[in-house]
Amino acid sequence: MMRLQDILSPFYVWKRAFEKPFSIAVLSAPRPGSPTYRGFHQNDIDKCIGCGTCAEICQNVSIDMVPVKEAQDGDSGLRPRIDYGRCCWCALCVDICPTGSLTMSNAYTWVEEGLDRDVRETYCYTPGADPQPWDDEALGYRKPEGYELLHLERVPMPHLAPGERLNSFVEMVKGYSHELAVQEADRCIQCGICTATCPAHMNIPAYIKAIREDKIAEGLKILYETNPLPGVCGRICTRRCEDVCALSHRGEAISIRWLKRYLTDCASAEDYKALLESEIKPLDRKIAIIGAGPGGLSAAYYLAGMGYAVEIFEQNAAAGGMLRYGIPEYRLPYTKLDQDVAQIAALGVKFNYNACIGRDLSFDDLYNRFDAVFVSVGMFEPYRIGIPGDDNAKVISGLQLLSDVTNGVPVDLGRRVVVVGGGNVAMDAARTAKRLGCEVTVLYRRREVDMPADVEEIEEAREESVNFIFQAIPLEIKTADDGSLSFDWGKAEMVQQKPGERPQPILIEGSRENIAADTIIAAIGQGVNYLWMDGEASAKIELKKFRVQADRWGRTADTKIFIGGDMFNPTADAITAIADGHRSARAIDKMLNPPREN
Repeated sequence: MMRLQDILSPFYVWKRAFEKPFSIAVLSAPRPGSPTYRGFHQNDIDKCIGCGTCAEICQNVSIDMVPVKEAQDGDSGLRPRIDYGRCCWCALCVDICPTGSLTMSNAYTWVEEGLDRDVRETYCYTPGADPQPWDDEALGYRKPEGYELLHLERVPMPHLAPGERLNSFVEMVKGYSHELAVQEADRCIQCGICTATCPAHMNIPAYIKAIREDKIAEGLKILYETNPLPGVCGRICTRRCEDVCALSHRGEAISIRWLKRYLTDCASAEDYKALLESEIKPLDRKIAIIGAGPGGLSAAYYLAGMGYAVEIFEQNAAAGGMLRYGIPEYRLPYTKLDQDVAQIAALGVKFNYNACIGRDLSFDDLYNRFDAVFVSVGMFEPYRIGIPGDDNAKVISGLQLLSDVTNGVPVDLGRRVVVVGGGNVAMDAARTAKRLGCEVTVLYRRREVDMPADVEEIEEAREESVNFIFQAIPLEIKTADDGSLSFDWGKAEMVQQKPGERPQPILIEGSRENIAADTIIAAIGQGVNYLWMDGEASAKIELKKFRVQADRWGRTADTKIFIGGDMFNPTADAITAIADGHRSARAIDKMLNPPREN
């Protein structure tokens, strides 16, 4: 039923048509917004990492990521550019920002006069990079305390309790269940900052998405595109990707390594078989690889997949290099390593074990018989402590202990063990000695914060009752009357040498303390054995500071010889060696099978 008001309303509007119009002098009468008004954007340009999460969540496609700074680890160099012709001021971009760099001022008026440019570009700007009057405005919208669109806490990884794991070398990390893996994968914001930092540039967001969607075979295929040892890396990778994870700025990084492990643990034999079903066209070229560590295995996988006949020459009785002989089985079960190696062997790669180049075979022979040679031999020559008495038979290297345990050699360390060092080998040696029933003390010459070992390894060692003495400089090893070792060490003070450099441990004059031990384990680092560089073929290879000189593809002065892994780069971790092998494989292919012009 129509009311009288409905009939008269249009006439009230027409009444206004005959009134004199007027305007408000906006410029002369500022009208600030409320203290928390959602006005024009602000961005702390140095706090922002250019993850693009703001652009991803924007429902109006009003945010583009544009280059502003030079890209570096953990920072894409991109920053958000806002189009106020599209923006609806919903502030979702502020609420989702992982670093908290993006905020909104309470300024809402923006007047331009005498425009001499396209009006469509006038109200587009990059907060923090393009100066604006409201940049330092303290008022405006900020993400409220306690309000989160992101899941900042990681899903815990189940572990064996310390009491359980000390009784054997059974793997201590249990692995994610399907439910836990999906929960952790759901935390990922798919920004890709991690991919840029990963030495192998693995497509981390893609395989995490595959986990979330329960597409195991697809996720496994993504892993193998850049890493042929995913079962290994899912357990022992140094995970630099997690160090730069966008969530780590306000919470805990995504458990990228454990999610990679989940994929390989869930993959069936059929998944692996399907991965290798692609047709390989054999090429009439042969490649020799010296070393079956992560670098050599990686190069072998990708070269074999391209069709090359590949032979690996390994001085030990099994493949893996430091993965097998330098990492205990409670961290990396050798069945998982063998599974990764089996996939490489299935491509037709030939393995020659107990074949030491420079002793059993000559490098010249390989150089003459093969079209290219890739060398990645690792660092197996342990350093001595460098003090009087370190030549005692009861002073052994950490690598010797780990290798003996791997090979099943009987080990008698006695009851009291002292480990000298602060890296992962030192932690592995200490924890291995604990599993052999010893009382273990670690001596490290710097502070705990300076230790190069993974933080989790240090924490787990403590859980297993390993004792630590920091700022302890070894002085002398003597034999006591009862045949045990008497280890003298002095207290160090940390002295700043140069600005920006870490302080150096300096022995405090007169400081001298003693600890008794049945065995002392030196784990202060190791170097490369250059025994393979015999004969004439290696004459062109240049060394500088004990590392082989090569270009970024691993190509040496002799373009037929390529280098990768520990003897090439100072990082000395598995994922970097894997990246080296992949990169050199592409370079070798380009050299031997250059693309033809149409």
